[in-house]
Amino acid sequence: MSYDSYNHPFASMSPYAQKPWLAHYRVPHTLPIPSTTILEALESHARSRPQTIAIQYFDRSISYAELDHLAACFASLLAARGVLKGDRVALSLQNNPQFAIAQYGAWKRGAAIVPLSPMYKEEELAYQLSDSGAKVWVGLDSLYAASAGPALERAGVQHVFTTNEHDFAPEAVISGSQAKLPLAETTDLLTALGSAAPDPAHRLRVEPSDLAHIVYTSGTTGKPKGAMGLHRHIAFNANVFRTWMDLTARGAVLGMAPLFHITGLVAHLAVAALAGMPLILFHRFTAAEAIRMARRYGATFSVASITAYIALMHEPALAEGAFLKKCFTGGAAVAPTITEQFEARCGSYIHNTYGLTEVNSPSHSVPYGARAPVHAESGALAIGIPIPNCEAQIVDLTDAGRIVPPGEPGELVLKGPFVFEGYWNKPEATAAAFHDGWFLTGDVVIMDREGWFYIVDRKKDMINASGYKVWPREVEDVLYRHPAVREAAVVGVPDPYRGETVKAFLALRSEATEQEVIAFCRERLATYKVPRQVEFVAEIPKTASGKFLRRQLRAYATKE
Repeated sequence: MSYDSYNHPFASMSPYAQKPWLAHYRVPHTLPIPSTTILEALESHARSRPQTIAIQYFDRSISYAELDHLAACFASLLAARGVLKGDRVALSLQNNPQFAIAQYGAWKRGAAIVPLSPMYKEEELAYQLSDSGAKVWVGLDSLYAASAGPALERAGVQHVFTTNEHDFAPEAVISGSQAKLPLAETTDLLTALGSAAPDPAHRLRVEPSDLAHIVYTSGTTGKPKGAMGLHRHIAFNANVFRTWMDLTARGAVLGMAPLFHITGLVAHLAVAALAGMPLILFHRFTAAEAIRMARRYGATFSVASITAYIALMHEPALAEGAFLKKCFTGGAAVAPTITEQFEARCGSYIHNTYGLTEVNSPSHSVPYGARAPVHAESGALAIGIPIPNCEAQIVDLTDAGRIVPPGEPGELVLKGPFVFEGYWNKPEATAAAFHDGWFLTGDVVIMDREGWFYIVDRKKDMINASGYKVWPREVEDVLYRHPAVREAAVVGVPDPYRGETVKAFLALRSEATEQEVIAFCRERLATYKVPRQVEFVAEIPKTASGKFLRRQLRAYATKE
């Protein structure tokens, strides 16, 4: 078949139109578009199964009836403060029950949530609060005292609730946390909930087409943009997870991903509510506590960053036996070596998943029970196949109107009932994110003829060394095969002769020298791909969701 035939507007013979990935399906090819919301699922469980555990926070259980009641109380608190349908409620919390209470309470009031990382400093927080126009902020008292107070004032936030990781915890002390701070200038959330009375009149009607959240992108270029997700987007992808991973109320979700990230919002909170499963939370991820909670409360499923699985794999407590049958990962490229090591140590296979904030996670996944193939030429582990109802194709990197055939790299573009509405108050950025109705992911991807998709890398992360294209992921995959390497991140740095050259940042588990690492790569990579600089670090900087901050590493390397 000629190249041009793939670009014909009626190319029904296109491999993307033929959907060869359907041969790998173990679930229906299409799923219904949601006519209800995740909020309604929560309320249904509260009526029909009131005593079933909704959240397990350390060793304290919160039933569906209690969670729904507390959410209704928060909705009344919002109503008393003039919050109307369509207003925004910002949340700066870790994986605490208060996140779920505030989310469902805001939704009962018809408001949209704006999840914000509690690691943000004043400038970051002030920008996103101001950009979203949040009327209410719910956050940790320690964050308020450290940086949020001035940010809230600058952004014009009208109402402030503070809380603490000790609230709802069974004991007074949580390892590594701070004592509760008395803040006279804010409203204590726990006290306010205890004195509030739910009023059915405060529960406004919420449609699947209503705005559910504004989640800010990581801002790899320019300032972060707020991606708008509707209730139907969340409900659809929660159903994808439930169907794809064969999740039922008999299991439990281990909340390893941060709830303020799109993975936590959909794959933890929404999935648990849709399936009627308990959601196991423990404030902030630590490998030892994740293992303890998973074993004690019967966790069966999680989606987490590959860095979290690496931490679990090296946690001494894991030696007691395998746990967590259904393991999925997303957010960053995965080296095949890591999945092999994890399975050998933990007894569970990590299924790859791919998604973006803009597609409300996921758009691709390895079917549960299947194993991802490795691309013969690049060595990349497949990110999976498109989920039900997903239209996916790969286009030329410089011309989004030209489709490339299987086996050739190009930009992945998507359509489906999970794709976001656009960026909040940024019509130009929204328009630039689409081409002819297709969402442009910015990821360089290959599809093989069997329908498996492989990420080569991000377009913006490509290194141009003397005119040769070097994809960081390919070099990282080789570095992970070195027995001393625990984490590896590769970036391009300025070079007076080559324009750019390859630099590797490594966190080690045992001793190694720069010369040893470079020699190891020379045996396995073309010369132009071999790192010419290697720097050892204690930890590689990451986003809250576990992605390596390559832009931070590039900035650091450039200043040297």
